[in-house]
Amino acid sequence: PVGPEKITMPREEYTATVVEELPRLLFRVELENRRQVLCHVAGHLAGKTRRNFLRLLPGDRVTVELSPRDGARGRIVGKRD
Repeated sequence: PVGPEKITMPREEYTATVVEELPRLLFRVELENRRQVLCHVAGHLAGKTRRNFLRLLPGDRVTVELSPRDGARGRIVGKRD
């Protein structure tokens, strides 16, 4: 027997720049349209960050997924070069 299918909301990805590093892997990022959003690091990236000693610093370019429910929050899904 298969359970009910999970309904997923479409997520939009944006390119952003890290503005400020906050406690507990939270970051304030600025989208290309100058809007600032509070983001946390996605689970798989958080593990890579700790394992490989990667750092996200102000000025770094990242890929961000915004929450469909709250446009002021999102998650960082990758680091751009």
